[in-house]
Amino acid sequence: MPIKKVAVKEYDSQDEASTELLEKLKHLDRRVDAAEAGGMAGGRRRNTACWQSVKWKSALNHIGLLVSLSIYCGVGGLIFRHLERPAEVERLSYLKDVVKTHRERFMDTVLNNTEVHNLRELLSFELAKYEAAVQQAAEGGLLIVVDKDFPEPYERWSILQAVFFSSTVLTTIGYGNIVPVTTGGRVFCICFALIGIPFTLTVIADWGRLFATAVSVFGKHMPTKPKFTNFIGKTWFYAILAVGFLGVYLAAGAGLLLLWEDDWTFFDGFYFCFITMTTIGFGDLVPKKPNYMLLCTLYILIGLALTSTIIELVRRQYATSWAKLQELSGPMAETLRRLGETAGTGLDYTALQKVLTVSMPKWNSNKKSDHSPDIAALEAITNAILKEVKEAQNNKPKVLQIVIYESSV
Repeated sequence: MPIKKVAVKEYDSQDEASTELLEKLKHLDRRVDAAEAGGMAGGRRRNTACWQSVKWKSALNHIGLLVSLSIYCGVGGLIFRHLERPAEVERLSYLKDVVKTHRERFMDTVLNNTEVHNLRELLSFELAKYEAAVQQAAEGGLLIVVDKDFPEPYERWSILQAVFFSSTVLTTIGYGNIVPVTTGGRVFCICFALIGIPFTLTVIADWGRLFATAVSVFGKHMPTKPKFTNFIGKTWFYAILAVGFLGVYLAAGAGLLLLWEDDWTFFDGFYFCFITMTTIGFGDLVPKKPNYMLLCTLYILIGLALTSTIIELVRRQYATSWAKLQELSGPMAETLRRLGETAGTGLDYTALQKVLTVSMPKWNSNKKSDHSPDIAALEAITNAILKEVKEAQNNKPKVLQIVIYESSV
C-alpha cells in the first residue's frame, strides 16, 4: 500500500509539472503569436509609410523640376529686361522726336508758305516725310496720339513680358513680337538658350511620363469600354481619347484668353493655343495684357508636356499600324500572288482553299483576344488572294498545241 501511495504521489507531481509546463508553453505561444501579429502590423505600417514616402518623393521631384525651370525662366526674364529696356526706351524716344520734328515742319510749311507758287509740291514733299515718320513710329510701338505725346501702348520689356519672352525662348516657340536688339542681350540669349532648352526638354519629358502613367492607370481602371473599341482597337481608342482631352485643354485655354483679351474670339484663342502647344509660333496672335503672363507661361509649360505625350502616343500607333500592314503584305501574300500568276491547269483551287482555311484560325468576334483583329485582317487578305487565284485560273488563255511529224506515206 505505501508503495502505491508513493506511486500515486509521483504521478500526481509529474502531472502537475506537465500541466504547469503546458501552461507556460501556451503562454509562450500567445506571446509569439502576439509578437508575430505585431511584427506583421509593424511591417504593414512600415510598407505603407515607405510607399507614402516614395509617392511624396516622386511628387516633389516632379514639382521641383517645374519650380526650378520657373525660377530659371524668371531670372532670365529679369536679366533680359535689364539688358534690353534701356535700349527700348532710347529707341522709342528717338522715334517720338522724329515724328514731332516732321509734324512741326509740315505745319510750318502750311502756315508760312501760303503765297508760294509751288506750294502743292512743297506740301506733298513735307507730308510724305511726315507720313514715313508716322509709319516708322507706329511699327516701332508708338500710338499716334498727339494729345498724349505719342505714348507707348504697353511696355514691351516689362518684368512679366520679359519672363514670358524667356519662356518662349526655352520652349523654342519664338513668337517674334519682341526680340533682343543689343549685343549683350543677344549674347545672353544664346547662353540662356543653350543651357535652358535641354533643361526645358527634361522637364517636359518628365511631366510627359507622368501624363503617360496617368493615361495608363486610367485605361487599366476604366470600368467599361465602349463596344466600338473591339472594331478600332484598344490602343487607337486610347489615342483618340487622348486627342480629345488635348482638345478640351486647348478649349479651356481659349476660354481664359477670351476673358482676358477683349478683341479676341474663341477661335482666335483656340488657334493661338494650338500654334503654341505645337511650338509652331507664327506670332500673328500674341497676348498683349501682361497681367496674366505668368499664368500663361505655366499653362504653356504643362500644355507642351501634354501635347508631346499625345503626339508621341499617336505616332507610335501610326508606326504600329504601318508595321502590321507591312507584315500582312510580306512574304506570304507575295508568294500567293506569284502562285496565282503562274498557276497551271494542275492547280486544285478547292484543295488549296481547304488547306488554307483549315490552317488559318477562324476569327470569332465573341472571343476577347488581342490578336483577333490581326487574324481577321490576315484571313480577309488570304480570301482575296484566293479569289484572284481562281479568277486567274478561269481566265487563263486557251493554248493551241500543234504537232508536226513526218510520215512515209
